[in-house]
Amino acid sequence: MALSESDVRAIAEYVRIGLDDDEVTSMTEDLNSIIDTLEPITEFDLEGVEPTFHPIGDLRNVMRADVVHAPFPREVALENASTVEDGCFKIPSILGEEGDR
Repeated sequence: MALSESDVRAIAEYVRIGLDDDEVTSMTEDLNSIIDTLEPITEFDLEGVEPTFHPIGDLRNVMRADVVHAPFPREVALENASTVEDGCFKIPSILGEEGDR
């Protein structure tokens, strides 16, 4: 199943990617190479194999128990801070204002 340059142009238009003629030619070659590389997958006998949403099957989101712990001491949190003021991290402003915040 090879893609033509008109297929690649249609795909590029669909995903709103502007490609010039040289890029269409290059992309057509690249996509056809990828398709050729994946061709052996079609040789597997998948009769009776149920499709899965996730490749690991019945995977569930695993969460740790929500256990309350002692608070992290502020002094420990600030040990590696380059600048501290009034028990808080002092960082350079990123909003265009001069000075630290």
